[in-house]
Amino acid sequence: MSLYEVSIPTFLLTLRNLKAILEKAVAHAEARKFDPNVFASQRLFPDMLPLNRQVQIASDAAKGAAARLSGTEPPKFEDTETTMAELIARVSKTIDYLQGFKPEQFDGADDRIVTVKTPRNEFNFKALDYVRHWALPNFFFHVTTAYALLRHGGVELGKVDYLGPVPHL
Repeated sequence: MSLYEVSIPTFLLTLRNLKAILEKAVAHAEARKFDPNVFASQRLFPDMLPLNRQVQIASDAAKGAAARLSGTEPPKFEDTETTMAELIARVSKTIDYLQGFKPEQFDGADDRIVTVKTPRNEFNFKALDYVRHWALPNFFFHVTTAYALLRHGGVELGKVDYLGPVPHL
């Protein structure tokens, strides 16, 4: 299985599910006659990042992984989203970016060294290790946290919303 196959379709499926979850949160708030944008700053605990940052980081994780694995530069998104509409647009923009990748852009990437710089460290990975042990887990951590924030906020979500239309026979 190629690095493209283990990354891009997975990011796309989950980002589409995240978009649907965010849209469901907006519908939930509108049906109950409160401002859906209160969700954007919601946190599970004071020292945790709010929903808007969870979505931004999930977006950055997906686009950053695609760029690193294909040897390209990711687009810079400014992280200024404060409303649900802006967060939904951010996820859509990330989906559009990922849809532009072709499998052949990942050919030969298995042996590529991927460098990730964080505020505290710099990590170097072989590309496959990067996907398996950093890119996907980090991405899912932030999507899951966004889901949990909305569920905690009263949005009627279930596992099917998170998993979405999983391909099956």
